[in-house]
Amino acid sequence: MWRMWLLFDPRRSLVALFTFLFTLALVIHFILLSTDRFNWLEGPRATRAASAPLPGK
Repeated sequence: MWRMWLLFDPRRSLVALFTFLFTLALVIHFILLSTDRFNWLEGPRATRAASAPLPGK
């Protein structure tokens, strides 16, 4: 395991890892905010009332 750190600079590797994880967290949160069920800022959207059945059907 220690030989791996001879190939990669630990500081740059950890900064890249944390940057990737932060970006992934932002993407996941924005995806959740775009859904109706998991939007914790605006709450669920008002759904349209079911239309009455048409006469003759």
